[in-house]
Amino acid sequence: MKYVGMHSQISSNNRKSVLLLIMFPVILLALTWVFLAIINYLGNEHYDAYGETTRRLDIETVNYYFLQALPWIVGIVGIWFFIAYKFNASMVRQATGARPLERRENMRVYNIVENLCIAGGMNMPKVYVVDDPQLNAFASGIDEKSYAVTLTTGIIDTLNDEELAGVVGHELTHIRNRDTRLLITSIIFVGIVSTVMSLIVRTMYYTFLAGGNSRSRSNSDNKNNGLGIIVVLGIALLCAAIAYFFVLLTRFAISRKREYMADAGGAELCGNPLALASALRKIAALPGLTEVKRDDIAQLFIVHPQGLTSGIGSFFSSAFSTHPDTAKRIAILEQF
Repeated sequence: MKYVGMHSQISSNNRKSVLLLIMFPVILLALTWVFLAIINYLGNEHYDAYGETTRRLDIETVNYYFLQALPWIVGIVGIWFFIAYKFNASMVRQATGARPLERRENMRVYNIVENLCIAGGMNMPKVYVVDDPQLNAFASGIDEKSYAVTLTTGIIDTLNDEELAGVVGHELTHIRNRDTRLLITSIIFVGIVSTVMSLIVRTMYYTFLAGGNSRSRSNSDNKNNGLGIIVVLGIALLCAAIAYFFVLLTRFAISRKREYMADAGGAELCGNPLALASALRKIAALPGLTEVKRDDIAQLFIVHPQGLTSGIGSFFSSAFSTHPDTAKRIAILEQF
């Protein structure tokens, strides 16, 4: 399989990275305005000329509070993003349990990575290993200082040299195409929204718990206050869920084509498309990492393991997955 369009893919990923950086704050700020508007509408009751209770939206008041909240939202999210972006390498290592692989520990792996980097005219990234019998591999990092290829002990022990070279070539292509920078950006954004949703759910839970244990629950004022808090939190949760949905849409903008491109690049670097196809078939039989329970981290893997999410989360995960079907990837590789 001939690897083509590398510069076009790099340019595309750069544009998508900028798009994600723009879209996320736009989505977050838009949902913040919607939240304030709903609260304003529900709380802005008045009586009309006929004595009937009506509600109306006071745009000026909504805009006033939105402008008051704007610098806080931008500042907090900006600091959060900067810290996560700066320390993404340690974040991924902690989530996966990866550790540095010393050259003397496994000369075979180091020789494969080094030879492929020479063939591709690339600087050699860091090499990490995860002590896990399952089969998987991934590339990570945002620049030359943080680029890394991580392999499980399971994939190292199971694949032969040609198959392992195909897998490493696939991951090196992700680095060369700057896919990893795009994916790390996506992971951070999804993580921010997920954390906000989790905080809202916990606050609702403790509010219910406090309301149920309150000795003064017979007091109508306390009941009304508690109900008001629940309504506000419910609206906030709805807005956060909508934001999460749109963040998934932006993640879906990270085209599944990048995996096909990485397969093509890996096949070119190792010189054996059938070896990479064979590796994917073996990995698909036992993919995953025991320590990883987060779907956003799993999108880095060469084969996305199923079952990290359940229920409606599983539906959204599959619907907006950044990975194409493994069988289709194998079929394409076996055509050449």
